[in-house]
Amino acid sequence: MENGKGPAVTAEDLALINGLAKAELTEEQVYVFTLRLCDNEVDRDFERFDSEALERMGELLAGKSGLFDHQWSAREQAARLFRTEVVREPARKTLAGDEYRWLKGWAYLLRTEKNGELIAEIEGGIKKEVSVGCAAGRSVCSVCGAENGGCEHVPGQAYGGELCFRELRDITDAYEWSFVAVPAQRAAGVLKRFGQEREGERTLRKEAELGRKYLKALRREVVRLAMLADDGLDGGVFARAAERLEEPELLELRKAYEVRAAGRFPAPAQLRRRDAAEAEDAEAFRI
Repeated sequence: MENGKGPAVTAEDLALINGLAKAELTEEQVYVFTLRLCDNEVDRDFERFDSEALERMGELLAGKSGLFDHQWSAREQAARLFRTEVVREPARKTLAGDEYRWLKGWAYLLRTEKNGELIAEIEGGIKKEVSVGCAAGRSVCSVCGAENGGCEHVPGQAYGGELCFRELRDITDAYEWSFVAVPAQRAAGVLKRFGQEREGERTLRKEAELGRKYLKALRREVVRLAMLADDGLDGGVFARAAERLEEPELLELRKAYEVRAAGRFPAPAQLRRRDAAEAEDAEAFRI
């Protein structure tokens, strides 16, 4: 931005803006600024967009309104995107190991008295963090490829030295972009949604989450008993093997290892019988 006026408005930009406006606008009537919408890096939620998702996001966001804090209200509309572009940085790699890419946007707002304060905040670097609202068709586990939470891997944890995260694919919609204080993505921000969830789907999802927690606890218990039953067992190897087992196999293993662990570490007797001599000696202490 130069001289507090924002970047120069090109004839191409003005043509795109007027394609969205109802009245013909002039260069003097619009304020143009650029922003980083989102990228393909793993974010604070341990999720990320794949490269195709970024391209699709750019297509869907063009022409969409800019809001404040994702408040879906006409009164919160502040600006509008008129152009997007995926920027590639080949020298920079993501945590996933691929080329870093980010979605750049060009937005405009009207030069009115009401917008004067917002323009000043954009120029001064106060308003710069943004977040986008979108819907993804699939969420894929980076460790095993399971979709939409259909595995036991926990985002943010490492498995065999590999960070687990969810990759968002098949973007179906992009609703808006917003100025926010703390975006989910470190460089920009993203508010993700996987479509409207019906009551029955919500119940099934909660039941599935409980089932995953139960299996996780069962696997942990089986590993603990196995280590008690066999000193020579490699706990890490056995734990990874247990990740592939389902409830029937885990219950059988738990039963077997409970017996073996009890044999190695029998429970101490809580009470023992006293012999006659002890009983006589004890008489002296009775009141």
